[in-house]
Amino acid sequence: MATKQANLKPSAADEAVTQLQEALAGAGIVLPSLDSDFGSPYLNLVELGRVRADVAVKLAEVVRRGTA
Repeated sequence: MATKQANLKPSAADEAVTQLQEALAGAGIVLPSLDSDFGSPYLNLVELGRVRADVAVKLAEVVRRGTA
């Protein structure tokens, strides 16, 4: 059964994805698989996806700086 997702306003997960993409872009980080989890739209899950090891290390550095 198809849902009418085109008529739905952005979910909390969609908004979180946008905010995270913007924040990561400011740090020069791109998570290519970052997206809303379409398999569970009512749970508002965010799929972070897979990244290369160097990107994960850069992300860890940014998080450490932000929590220091």
